[in-house]
Amino acid sequence: MSAEIEEIMKRFQNYPNVVGIIIVDLFAIPIKTTLDYNLTVHYATLVSNLLSKASKMVHSLDMTNELTSIRLRTSKHEVIIVPEENFFIIVLQNPSD
Repeated sequence: MSAEIEEIMKRFQNYPNVVGIIIVDLFAIPIKTTLDYNLTVHYATLVSNLLSKASKMVHSLDMTNELTSIRLRTSKHEVIIVPEENFFIIVLQNPSD
C-alpha cells in the first residue's frame, strides 16, 4: 500500500493550485500528509464524519449506488474527498475562477 500512497501523493502534487494532500485510514488516522499535524488531524476527523454521513445518504437513496467523491468549495479552498477501499484522500486546493 505504501507504493500506492506515494503514487497518489505524486499525482495530486502535480495538479495546479493544490495546497495540501492528506491520506487517511478508515479509522480517521492520517497516514501521509503535506500539511502540519494539527491541521491534518482536524481535517481527517471532520472529513471522516462527512464521508460517513454522505455514504449513508447515497445508500439510503439507492442501495445499488456508492459514493465515489465529494467536492466542496468554500471562499478560501476547494476540498476534494475520494474514498478508496482502505483509506480516503483529501486534497485541498485554491479555487480557480
